[in-house]
Amino acid sequence: MTPLTHPGAPAPETPDWHVTAFLGPRPGDDGRAMLDAVRALRARIRADHGTHADDQDLDFGAWHFIARRSPGGPPLGYIRLSTPDTDARFRSRGFLGDERYEELLAAEGFGAADVFEHGRLVVEHHARRLGLGLHLNALAIGAAHHLGARAVIGPSGTRDGQDRFHERFGFRPVRGTRRYVPQNTEDVVIMLHRVADGGGRHRELVTRLRDEFPFIAAAGTTAPPLPVPPVRRTARVSPAGLVAPDRETWRPVLHTAADLDALLASGKVREVHDTIDDQLTELVRCREPACHDRAGIERGKRAQLAGVQPWEYGTWAWYPWSGRLVHVLPREEFRLVRTDRNRDGLERPDRRRLSGARIGVIGLPAGNSAAPAFALDGIGGAFRLADSGSFGPADLNRLRGGLHDLGVGKAVLTARQLAEIDPYLDIEIERAGLTPETIERFFAGGLDLLVDECDTPWAKIAAREYARDLGIPVVMGGDPLDVERFDREPDRPLLHGLLGDVKSVDVLDPGLIPAMLDAGRIAPEPAAWFGEQGRSPSSGPRPALGGALREEAARRILLGRPCESGRFSAGFEKPPE
Repeated sequence: MTPLTHPGAPAPETPDWHVTAFLGPRPGDDGRAMLDAVRALRARIRADHGTHADDQDLDFGAWHFIARRSPGGPPLGYIRLSTPDTDARFRSRGFLGDERYEELLAAEGFGAADVFEHGRLVVEHHARRLGLGLHLNALAIGAAHHLGARAVIGPSGTRDGQDRFHERFGFRPVRGTRRYVPQNTEDVVIMLHRVADGGGRHRELVTRLRDEFPFIAAAGTTAPPLPVPPVRRTARVSPAGLVAPDRETWRPVLHTAADLDALLASGKVREVHDTIDDQLTELVRCREPACHDRAGIERGKRAQLAGVQPWEYGTWAWYPWSGRLVHVLPREEFRLVRTDRNRDGLERPDRRRLSGARIGVIGLPAGNSAAPAFALDGIGGAFRLADSGSFGPADLNRLRGGLHDLGVGKAVLTARQLAEIDPYLDIEIERAGLTPETIERFFAGGLDLLVDECDTPWAKIAAREYARDLGIPVVMGGDPLDVERFDREPDRPLLHGLLGDVKSVDVLDPGLIPAMLDAGRIAPEPAAWFGEQGRSPSSGPRPALGGALREEAARRILLGRPCESGRFSAGFEKPPE
C-alpha cells in the first residue's frame, strides 16, 4: 500500500480516468498473459523505467485495475484487490503469521470470508499530482464494498506517510502490528478498513466508484487489450558480445537473503561484496566504545544476530548499473556505524535529526560535489536532484566521475553516487532540470534545505520564490557562501535585494548572473568568467574552497544553531568594501 499524494495535501482536481478491470485466473487456468502484462507494468513504474521483478502468487484470483487518460492511451496506474478466495496468500497474513492473523480477525469480529486485501498501488510519476493514486485507491475500496466485503486489510509502510494516506479512506492502524521490515527499509503496520464506517474523508468518491464498479467490471472483457509496457533495456549486446553501458538506472534494489537465489541465478550479478562480519564488529564498538577484547566483541555480535545466520542478517543491495551485490547492516544500524566518526561534538539525537533532513539540490556541476559531501557528513536522508545535462568531457574538471560515466545524466550520476554511499537514502531526480513544468513537483512534500548551484537565472529566482513561500532556507555557492533564511524571514528580498523586486517571469537574461552573485566581491579569476556567459560552450569553473562552509551552514540551519542570512567569503583576498 503506497501513497501517491502528500498526506497533508488537499485532494487534487482529478481528471476523468478510463479504468479497465479483470479478475485474474487461478493457477493453471488461461489468462496468464494478462497477468504478465500487469506485472510488467508494475515493474516498470516501480523501478522508474528500469528493470525489476514483480511476480507474486497473490496476483492469481485477484481483481486488477488499470488506469489510462483515454481508452487507447498508455497505462498510467494500477492497483490490485485480493478476494477472500485467495486469503491464504494475503500479504497481511504472511506479515503476521497464520495464528496472529486469525486472532486479529476474531478480535475485530470478522471471518476470513468477510475480508478483502488491497495493495500494489503504482502510478506513473507525472500522473500522481493529477490524483490518479487517490482515484485508484478509492476504486479498489469501492469495489470491495460492492463485492460484499465487511473489511479491507493491508500492510502499509510509514516512512513517507503511507499510513496517513490510507487513514484518509477510513483505515486505522492495528495496534501491536507495527515493526521494522529490512526489505522495505521502514516500519510496516497492518491497516484495517471497516466497510460499515464508510470511506473516511473520501466517502463520496468511494461511494461513487462503488456504484461504477459493476460497469467497469462488465466492460473489462471488451476493453482494449493491455499492452506489455516497453521496458527500457539497461544493457544490450553488440555483435562482438560486448555489453553497452547502463545510462538510465540509478536506484539500488534491496533484497533480503530469502530472495537472492533468483537474482544470483539471473547472471546479472558481477561482484558480491559481503563484509557483514566487519560491519557487525564496528556496530558493537559504536555501541560499546569501552569494549576492546575480542571475546566481548564476539558476544556483542552474537547478541545482535539473535540466532540469525550472518548471511541472513541485514540487507543485500544490488546496483544494476555496476552489477555489484553488497551486503549491509539494517538501515538504522548502518547509519549509526556510517556516521559514528562524524560526531564532531554532536549527540546522537542531533545526528538523527541531520540524517532525517530533506535536501533539494538544483544544478549538478557544483551540486554534484555538494550532495555526496552532505551524505558523507550524515546530512540528509532524502534528496531531490534537478539537472537536465549529461556528463561530458568538459565536466571532468568539476564533477566526480570517470570516463566510463560519459553520457550519463548528471542527475542520474549524482543519484548513483549517493546510493553507493547509502543504499537506504530516499532519492528523487528531475532529469529535465528545474522548469515551469517540474518545479511544483520538485517542491511537493517539502524540503528542509535548498542548495542552489544552477546557472539559469529563471531557475534561481523561481526556486527562491517557492522557497520563500514555503519557508525553506537556501544556501548557494562556496566562496562567497550565500545564505537566505526564508524559514525565519518570510519577507526577505530574493538574493538580498541585489536585483530589486525581481520576479521569475521577468528573468530571461543570462547576463544577470553576475549581479545575482555580486561579482564585485568575487576573486578576479572566477569573476572573469562571467563575461563569457552565453558565448563560451560550457559553464565556468567551480572552486571547491567553500565546500566546508556550505556543509557547516547546512548543519547550523538544520540544528537550529546561529546562522544568519548574508554572504560570507573564505578567500584570502580581502573583498572590496
